[in-house]
Amino acid sequence: MPKITAERRAARRDHIVAAGWRCVAREGFHKTTMADVINEAGMSAGAVYGYFRSKNEIIKAISGLAIGQVADLLQDMGSATQPVSLADALQTVLTHIATMADHEDGDLTRVGVQAWAESLRDPDIHAIVSERMGQLRAGFEVVARHAQKDGLLSSDADPAEVAQVMLGLVPGFALQRLLLGDVTPQSYVAGFRALTA
Repeated sequence: MPKITAERRAARRDHIVAAGWRCVAREGFHKTTMADVINEAGMSAGAVYGYFRSKNEIIKAISGLAIGQVADLLQDMGSATQPVSLADALQTVLTHIATMADHEDGDLTRVGVQAWAESLRDPDIHAIVSERMGQLRAGFEVVARHAQKDGLLSSDADPAEVAQVMLGLVPGFALQRLLLGDVTPQSYVAGFRALTA
């Protein structure tokens, strides 16, 4: 029997993650089962369990996909040769989140909010979510340090404290977008610019 290529294995894994994303976006985190994901993926149970041993592992992959992309964006901004303000960094992050929310596989912000809620009950999910949120906060700290060096942030500011506030803006955007429906990256950042002017 021929060995599966690394590329094909990665594609199958991504296919399962997308199936899990759709299930959780549609049915909610708590109601989604491994059987649902297996059915959605259109694969055998053995094939799916060959990649993920539990729903929590799939949730970890989903959160890694979304938050990992945002953390990478922040790292890129922090190492950019051109100065990046905190407002510009926030605009980039929220625009990316809005794009992920409109994804064909389902609104990832719904999945995120459900994972946050579940993390208060399930220690395994708590570990996943807190690790990912820590990555985001570290990314905002990198941007804050570079903004400080570029004269876009007061030299008296503590970049770690600034990062705490910047991270807090992200779930606020996601919740307002889901619950009120009238917030956009542009309106949210315009409010942020007005507050920090």
